[in-house]
Amino acid sequence: MRVGAVLRCWLAGVAGVGWPHAAQAARGIEKVEKIVVVKSERTLYLVRGGQILKTYRVALGRQPRGTKLYQGDGRTPEGSYSVAAFNPGSQFYRSIRVSYPNEQDRVRARAMGQSVGGDIMIHGLAPERLGYGADHWLYNWTSGCIAVTNEEIDEIWQRVEIGTPIEIRP
Repeated sequence: MRVGAVLRCWLAGVAGVGWPHAAQAARGIEKVEKIVVVKSERTLYLVRGGQILKTYRVALGRQPRGTKLYQGDGRTPEGSYSVAAFNPGSQFYRSIRVSYPNEQDRVRARAMGQSVGGDIMIHGLAPERLGYGADHWLYNWTSGCIAVTNEEIDEIWQRVEIGTPIEIRP
């Protein structure tokens, strides 16, 4: 039984998919307690025990000011969310689904007569944006997602799990 669990952890770690928490345990990678994104700083923080463990520069939606109001507005949402899923086959290398929309987002869009949308992710670079490299954050090129480099999404991927809180601030 123990050999099977160790093998699953090893396989998850090698593949980088499946059970992210098992892969972390197998490699001794410290999980974070929270992700904080400060849009005005274009920065994503990994936080544990009230301490910032790592920072990343991020690209945002093409309309970076203000919270997301409805599907297609090009804005990145603001509010409290969590990690909802992992997508190793994303068109943006890898992606981590943000639990957008929350109830407040739904009410706001409904009041405007609009669809609230979804598919807000923290993801790597689109194939056509690979040339941006570390300077990707200088451009607001997403449709409302939060983008980091492919190397950075690999790091974040290993340090979060389903349910990790995400706070997106103005």
